[in-house]
Amino acid sequence: MNTEQYLAKRKALYDSAQQLIADGKIEEANAKMQEIERLDNDYETACKAQANLNALNDRTKGIDIQNTGIQIVGGKVVDKINNEEVAEPADMYDSVEYRKAFMQNVLKGSAIPAKFSNADANTKTSDVGTVIPTTIMEKIIEKMEATGMILPLVTRTAYKGGLSIPNSTVKPVATWVAEGATSNKQKKTTGNITFTYHKLRCAISVSLETDTMALPIFETTFANNVVEAMVKATEQAIISGTGEGQPKGILAETVVTGQNIDIAVSAEPTYSTLIEAEAALPLEYESNAVWFMTKKTFMKFIGMVDSQKQPIARVNYGISGKPERTLLGRQVILNNYMTSLGATITADTVVAFLFNPSDYVLNTNYQMTVKKYEDNDTDDMITKAVMLVDGKVVDKNSLVTITKKSA
Repeated sequence: MNTEQYLAKRKALYDSAQQLIADGKIEEANAKMQEIERLDNDYETACKAQANLNALNDRTKGIDIQNTGIQIVGGKVVDKINNEEVAEPADMYDSVEYRKAFMQNVLKGSAIPAKFSNADANTKTSDVGTVIPTTIMEKIIEKMEATGMILPLVTRTAYKGGLSIPNSTVKPVATWVAEGATSNKQKKTTGNITFTYHKLRCAISVSLETDTMALPIFETTFANNVVEAMVKATEQAIISGTGEGQPKGILAETVVTGQNIDIAVSAEPTYSTLIEAEAALPLEYESNAVWFMTKKTFMKFIGMVDSQKQPIARVNYGISGKPERTLLGRQVILNNYMTSLGATITADTVVAFLFNPSDYVLNTNYQMTVKKYEDNDTDDMITKAVMLVDGKVVDKNSLVTITKKSA
């Protein structure tokens, strides 16, 4: 039964059941409805069977891998099935023959055939090094950089225009009063922190010829480089941005009185340095505050113990196996955007600080977008990333700094 027959028969049964209901013959109408259900089930079963049959018809027989191999006959690559010579790729170092020869050279020290070596009259074949097959070279090795440690910790927003966040340092005070007495009315005042927009842009240009002939991995690495540069610039601004044409960094804020600890120019950090910093951190802000410093600075505390000979700096390994660093039980976030202890210092410099990163708001009006376009004048291909962003500390009461004095 095809679909048209099924629909025609079903309509006829449906109309008949409708008429029986109109005539008050309910039992006969119920019998017709049961016929409709059986018809639907039979049609569904037939459709499934047809689909299974079609699947069997589309299934292809597996290929005998052994019969489709190739072999080297007289220095030529030959197809085993058709006994025909296989065309070599344009790059001889990407050919099957050379790749086999290269493998034998690596595993057994066998000599590379002369045709793959420089046969110039002034150069001996023994002087020419082994050429690595092209397919093994499709990877670009670059110096790694530590990025992306700070960006996930701050508060991220994406509001259009000038975002304003109200803030206040005045709280009402409750007063004990006698029976029938009253208390003074108190005023609640608020200020606000306003965010503007700063444009961050990174562009890399390559010639049309390079873009056309380069490996796909080259283009992918280019895009990754642009994104990494944007992340690095943003994190640098979060730590030490000036606020002029860029976000205002944490260290650009004026520390609350009493929340800075100095280290003398000729002194090293001690156990008491951390104790003073912890004491300067207000109790209300200590639950989410973390340490920020470079790895070299953190290593200055390794091996340091308290009066009970307990180490104050620990490096544990979590479930993922990654190091988890702590100072006096408080998490340490390492970065490369600050000056390390031991480096040459010409002015008073913050070498470590305590801060709750969620108190820093990074507002992105235009999320990072990567585009690729062609310069019509030079035919160069340009890959660029652009974003509009601003950032500020909205509550600096959790900021405690350790400053290395220059004199």
